[in-house]
Amino acid sequence: MSKKNKTLLIVAGESSGELYGSLLAAEIKKAHPDVSIFGIGGERMKAQGVEIVREISGAFGLTEVLAHLKDLRATFKELLKRTRELRPQAAVLIDFPDFNFKVARELKKMGIPVLYYVSPQLWAWRSGRIKKMKRLADFVALILPFEEDIYRNSGIPHEFVGHPVLDEISVMEKNNDRPALGLAPDRPFLAMLPGSRPSELKKHLPLFIDLIALFKREFPQWQFFIPLAPNLKTAQFTGEFKALRENGAVIKRESALKALLASDAALIASGTATLQTAFLEKPFTVIYKVSPFTFFAGKLLVKVKYVSLVNLLSGRESVREFLQNDARPDKIMAELREIIGNPEYRAEMLGRFKEIKSVFEGKSASGRVSEIACRMAGWE
Repeated sequence: MSKKNKTLLIVAGESSGELYGSLLAAEIKKAHPDVSIFGIGGERMKAQGVEIVREISGAFGLTEVLAHLKDLRATFKELLKRTRELRPQAAVLIDFPDFNFKVARELKKMGIPVLYYVSPQLWAWRSGRIKKMKRLADFVALILPFEEDIYRNSGIPHEFVGHPVLDEISVMEKNNDRPALGLAPDRPFLAMLPGSRPSELKKHLPLFIDLIALFKREFPQWQFFIPLAPNLKTAQFTGEFKALRENGAVIKRESALKALLASDAALIASGTATLQTAFLEKPFTVIYKVSPFTFFAGKLLVKVKYVSLVNLLSGRESVREFLQNDARPDKIMAELREIIGNPEYRAEMLGRFKEIKSVFEGKSASGRVSEIACRMAGWE
């Protein structure tokens, strides 16, 4: 195969997957500078030289996905058209199973090897999807250690490759530059991560407004910083942002990791950010709110005790979770008071984070997935 023909497809459906796609693209281009990469993604993948066929979707949850069906269909159609034109030697599909399983089905028809990166949450719900995965994926790269037990007898080639969050941490500058974030250098601050989807901001920003007002009365010296995902559309939240800024919050399109690294404590909407915060050994608590219908359906379908990755990995409540109606300013404030004012409580939490992190150390998910993808593509 001539070098000029090296082509790879990467499909990421949401913000965390798009980050993993950008880290992967950088590793692949290091090994094969002549490769052409195209796919679904956002600004971070584009910055790594990926041709973006369509921007990522922000859809999440049952009611939220229904609102995005037309856009998802258009994205699917355009992706298949471009794939037929470019004929990649392999494809990396990152999470987002309801969309990526359909993509995988079409790729198999074209004879394109499929590397599935980040397994669907089979341990949480819809475990029957592993049969579909066996039909559609040639290899699955796992990012959570307990997923190996699920795949061990599946007949699907797989490997626990580590977590790409550690890759991002390893390449970031290790400085606590608060002035660069627009914060005073000599005052503590709370990083507040509302999530990366519009549906999450809709639920969490009003809670943040009330919580900051409560927090300031007790800890007037503290600052507040809210980082926004780079691909997030924010026009509908002008009113919430205005209220937050009037209460002293700094809001920027900034790396969540950069904000977390400089922070003294954090409030996290459950997701990948919980693992980022634990790996950085910063004390935090978890909140999460969705539409009432999505929450009701989730209670029926989801079979895990916790929602945050940190608690799932430790098998216990290493951090407090405030979900749906429990996500109230007074309850959250009580937990933040413990984190800030109780050194023993904080030290015990950070000790559990060190235990979790030790399982992932020594692995580079992006580097290993790059090796697997290039091997599947047939490149020497």
